[in-house]
Amino acid sequence: MYEFKYHRPETLQQAVDLLVANEDAMLIAGGHTLVPVMKQRLASPAHLIDLSHIEGLDSIEMRDGLLAIGATAKHADVAGSPIVCEAIPALAELAGMIGDPAVRHKGTIGGSLANNDPTADYPAACLALDATIVTNKRRLESDGYFQGMFSTALEADEIITQVMFPLPKKAAYQKFRNQASRYALVGVFVAGLASDVRVAVTGAGADGVFRLTTFEEALKKSFTSKSLEGLSVLSDGLNSDLHGSAEHRAHLIGVLARRAVDSANGKT
Repeated sequence: MYEFKYHRPETLQQAVDLLVANEDAMLIAGGHTLVPVMKQRLASPAHLIDLSHIEGLDSIEMRDGLLAIGATAKHADVAGSPIVCEAIPALAELAGMIGDPAVRHKGTIGGSLANNDPTADYPAACLALDATIVTNKRRLESDGYFQGMFSTALEADEIITQVMFPLPKKAAYQKFRNQASRYALVGVFVAGLASDVRVAVTGAGADGVFRLTTFEEALKKSFTSKSLEGLSVLSDGLNSDLHGSAEHRAHLIGVLARRAVDSANGKT
């Protein structure tokens, strides 16, 4: 590691002020994304601003009919929350699939969404559930928030404060894990909302998370796995690496989407 200045603000405003005042500053909460990158010398911020001590930023509650999860809520908190388990069981299940116990007890939902790793799980949930990412400045719809690999609509002085999830009628997440990292080689989140059906894919896209509109249109007509039979996914634009070819990922998307629909319908 190398020398840097550590800041521990007690309020969101203090964190924003520090971020504005220090050009070469980065935010940290759980640290499971940033610390490894710093160890590899891929990032070298002169200032670290720790959000984990800001009171109330880790809250999980129902508000105006929406599930509101604070940015510093840990994956384990989301997975084990009775509120999440009742409101959106698929989201709790997704959080329980992230990494291992050490990761789940330190990593945060806000950190995951701010980093937008192309193999992360939460981006698929946000995109499929039509979530709103709330910052200290504005509200960002999920369709416009994710802007490519490790890229988001966040501005330099913006801090995620919470994520607002509409409650779906049905939803499920299916994930094919990388056995070493437990990241998603492919993950598919399917959600039947009040007036829409959305399907989001993580792990497979070269530009990160994306919606699968052809599957959405089929499911709008009939929310059953049979409606997806015969549909294929093009391998163009999908990742291809030592863990799996683009063609393999395209096949997995179809398989996992059908499994997710069955799971959402209560079938195992």
